[in-house]
Amino acid sequence: MSKRYKSLLEKVECTKEYALNDAVALVKELKSAKFDETVDLAINLNVDPRHADQMIRGAVVLPNGTGKTVRVAVMAKGTKMDDAKAAGADLVGNDDLVESIQAGNIDFDVLIATPDTMGLVGKIGRILGPKGLMPNPKTGTVTMDVTKAVTEAKGGKVTYRVDKKGNIHCGVGKASFTADALVENISTILSAVNKAKPSTAKGKYITKSAISLTMSPSVVMDASELMDIK
Repeated sequence: MSKRYKSLLEKVECTKEYALNDAVALVKELKSAKFDETVDLAINLNVDPRHADQMIRGAVVLPNGTGKTVRVAVMAKGTKMDDAKAAGADLVGNDDLVESIQAGNIDFDVLIATPDTMGLVGKIGRILGPKGLMPNPKTGTVTMDVTKAVTEAKGGKVTYRVDKKGNIHCGVGKASFTADALVENISTILSAVNKAKPSTAKGKYITKSAISLTMSPSVVMDASELMDIK
């Protein structure tokens, strides 16, 4: 553990669960890198993802964006290609885009596909899947409304999905964001996660949650308060 990290750790009460506003204020004080660090949110849910009805996943548009430049690729046909280009997509294509991806050229962060191109997407599923880039209707990346999808992706849309151990991880902004902006972004995600609580999930839904910067220790938040965010 470096001296820098130890000094940051001294600012955090490891046994304390901070209120959301206090946690955000503290994590902003932990900035130590020369670059604008990402604020990461981690949530542990009391669900069993092996059951389909407890697989929590979705997407939300953060009201204050992510602070990240997002490169968007769109797989479409006909006039939908023109719509995607007009909306600001960085890459647009169909067969040619498939060939480019198969050649190892993955120069995008999000792939949006129209339903009529999913046959093409299937050809590269083994490449996209492990990278978390596979389009999915539940996250709004399989749609005929490519204009809306591209605009949202560029404007701060984040996707989340619970892993095998019930954890969700996603970036919610940058250290340079105001505290109010970060609180609003975090609340937006927590609201979506709370609304997705399956009826079959028993006991405490959010068991633990924390925020951290790219180069900082985690700040644990009061899970009970987070479950009240609607």
